[in-house]
Formats: sequence, structure tokens, C-alpha cells
Amino acid sequence: MKPPPFSYHDPRTVADAVGLLGSLENAKLLAGGQSLMPMLNMRYVLPDHIIDLNRVDGLSYVRANNGALEIGAMTRQRDIEFSDLVRERCPLMHEAIRQVGHRQTRNRGTLGGSLCHLDPSAELVSIAAAVDAKVTVTGKNGDRSIDFSAFPVAYMTPALEPDEVLTGATFPCWPAGHGYAFVEFARRHGDFAIVSAAVLIEEKADKVTRASVTLSGMGPAPVRASEVERALVGEVIEEKRMREICETLRKLEAIDDIHAPASYRQQLATVLPRRALLKAHERIAEGARP
Repeated sequence: MKPPPFSYHDPRTVADAVGLLGSLENAKLLAGGQSLMPMLNMRYVLPDHIIDLNRVDGLSYVRANNGALEIGAMTRQRDIEFSDLVRERCPLMHEAIRQVGHRQTRNRGTLGGSLCHLDPSAELVSIAAAVDAKVTVTGKNGDRSIDFSAFPVAYMTPALEPDEVLTGATFPCWPAGHGYAFVEFARRHGDFAIVSAAVLIEEKADKVTRASVTLSGMGPAPVRASEVERALVGEVIEEKRMREICETLRKLEAIDDIHAPASYRQQLATVLPRRALLKAHERIAEGARP
């Protein structure tokens, strides 16, 4: 199929893009286009205006600042994948982004496009939830910061006002030596995950002192398993105990769709975090070896 007719706009500044959003009715922003273009071609969305962000200055960067990574909304996923800064400061993101689609989609796909599309199984969405990221959005009244936990307001619906543009995101970095793992189950490589688990842990004397466990694909937004995070503190990571702790995740609500029944997702919710925790623990042990 072909996309519906629309008017094309090519702003060069964030202010111009915001102005267009505020003055045009039924407008959509174009970032990497890896989600929007198929939706246009299949006529899932029927905008009257497309506002292209690809030539807007200042939205593509990866930099470290005050213990966090700051990444611009138009930063290509491929640039994040090959960033030494990301690999060093947020290895969980580096591991996860290699499971985003295929090389061709990562060449064009952007951080901001993924976060705003808010597919509940998207890898970058999961990482943002796992590290308690903040997003920066810009509107006619200037910039504002939103905790990522408050960013999804409904299925694939971000907390953006009609005239706001996501311009960047801040990802707090865990200290050097932490354990991390991103594990997902998908029907084929490059598909969205049916369920994924993102895990971060810190240990002292082999006991967990801090943990982050995030499940995606279970519902309309990633789920932080706070009960499991609390249960892990003080525990030694070993197979039998992790199996017991992660079994509590079976009670999480899960969607039922053409890809998998809720019961299957609930089973994956008990298995993938356990595998991720064991892998994260192994990485800490490997890092401690002389």
C-alpha cells in the first residue's frame, strides 16, 4: 500500500518544529521512520502533516555528564551501538541495542523515535525503565524533564503535550563493576520480544546490595519488579534461590494476544529474569578475577 497524502515540513530548529506542531492540525513527527513509515503505508495512521526532524540541529549526541549518559533524541541506534562511551558507562544498553531489529533498521532508527513510539517490548524503552531515565521535552514554554516511569500514560502513548518534542534523555550510570544482563525471547532475531528481562545488580562479599529487574512485553509498559528487587538484597545469587524468588513473578498480569497467551508470558517472566540474574552475577565474578 501507499501512504495517504500529506504536507511535508522540514524545520531546521527545535523552535521551528515546536511552532509547526502548535499551528498544524493532525501532524506527526518523523525521526528515523522505522515505525512511522510502515504505519503510513498500511494506513494505520492518517496524518495531514509530516514534520521531519532529520535536519534539526543539536539533537544527535552521546555524552557523559555528572554520572549519567545524555543522549540526543535524533541519535541513531547504530551510533549508540558503536559508542565506546555507552559500552563503558551503560553496558546494559549496549547489550540490549544489538537486539533491536537488524542493522538496516538501527542505521535509521533513533533513540527518541523508539521512546516516543513506546512499544511495550522495545529494548530501549526497557533500558530507560531499568535505569530510571529522565526524558527532556521541549514545547512553547521551554524545556521540562519527565521521569521515564511517568512517561507512558497508555498503550504506546507518551506523556507529551500536542506541541512538545522529545529532545533528549538522561540515563543514570551504575558504578563500575556492577553486574548486568539483557535477555529476551523472540520468535526470530530482529522481532520484538515476547518478553524481555533487563537486570542490574551490585554485590558486596557475594551478596546483592542493590538490584534493578525490569520486564517488558507483559503489558502496555515495562514493569519494574520492585518486590523481587527488595527480595534480592542480602541474597547470594545461586540457581535454586533465584528460581524461588523469580517464581513470584508468575502472578504479574500479562496480555493475551496472537503472539502468546498470558500464561506463556507469565512463564517467561519467571525464567528470563533468573537467567539474567545468573548472567549478571557471572559478569561480576569475571570482573573480580586477576
